[in-house]
Amino acid sequence: MKITKVELGMLSVPLRVPFKTARRRVDSVEDVIVLIRTDTGATGYGEAPPTGVVTGDTTGGIIDAIRTHLAPLLIGREVSEFEDLIQSVQTALIHNSSAKAAVDMALYDLYGQLWNIPVHKLLGGAKDGIVTDITISVNDPEEMARDARDAIRRGYDTLKIKVGVTPSLDVARLAAVREAVGSNVRIRIDANQAWKPREAVRILAQMAEKGLDIELVEQPVAAADIEGLAYVTRESDIPVLADEAVFSPADALRIMQLHAADMVNIKLMKCGGLYPAQQIVAAAEIYGMECMLGCMLEAKISVNAAVALACAKKIVTRIDLDGPVLCSEDPIEGGAVFNEKDITASTAPGLGIRGVAGLRML
Repeated sequence: MKITKVELGMLSVPLRVPFKTARRRVDSVEDVIVLIRTDTGATGYGEAPPTGVVTGDTTGGIIDAIRTHLAPLLIGREVSEFEDLIQSVQTALIHNSSAKAAVDMALYDLYGQLWNIPVHKLLGGAKDGIVTDITISVNDPEEMARDARDAIRRGYDTLKIKVGVTPSLDVARLAAVREAVGSNVRIRIDANQAWKPREAVRILAQMAEKGLDIELVEQPVAAADIEGLAYVTRESDIPVLADEAVFSPADALRIMQLHAADMVNIKLMKCGGLYPAQQIVAAAEIYGMECMLGCMLEAKISVNAAVALACAKKIVTRIDLDGPVLCSEDPIEGGAVFNEKDITASTAPGLGIRGVAGLRML
């Protein structure tokens, strides 16, 4: 199976409702799609969202990185040279993690097809299905309570609540959501770096005092403030999940060594794909630190790759892969099946993607 061509397209999918965090507002998914063609007719699919506020990757940057730096390294080479191909992608240029992730997952897709095995089985095959939370965007308390009740009606039992916009309202937001959904629903909160360390400890203590029963808090402080993150981890009774602070395996290892967080969130777009994500998983297994598998605002191709890793490894105990269910439609044919909170990995070879409706080729 020889790589003959690398093609790019743009996918646009409106969201059900606007996605709002402490960092940004998004109304639709606008992602770069990678198609790696081979002489056997097999195609490997990848996807990269331009999430400049988190990864620094823009649409133009992703396209240029793939066309100029990554695609020329692949054309004419055999998919069976997998390790060398992946290493070439990861070392071709610094940063550009989303572009690398898109090409990385497309290569895993082809490698699974080459050996006629689903990617989640190729990586470990711990399970065939997972259960995701769903994100509630940050708004006024009453609107967040309505959105939370709607999520429960759709069958979700774990909510990830965005906070951090006007921190003085955060306790009221969580109190409104907890009252709306009752005591049997798990609530996670994500501050997206919005708080200062002492502020985070104070807000979390207030939530605990009110009996809001928060399962974990995600990235309460600035990504670069590892000392502040460690302070919140020490001082708060609510477990801390590092997200934006974890890009590379080296970042994850540092957090584990310093115990700057209780858990780490692995996102393929931050670390550069399935290959480096597995290195983070390996470190987590050594340190006994549980992981979450998360996503940006992505459609089903890239989230499908994250599903494969989540299903492959037991150390991944929490799932935040709701990107496809936040979209108003699913233009991706094949791949994992998203039935609201229940996600079932594809049994087809590779990632199982057969096509993309409405793809605008570049």
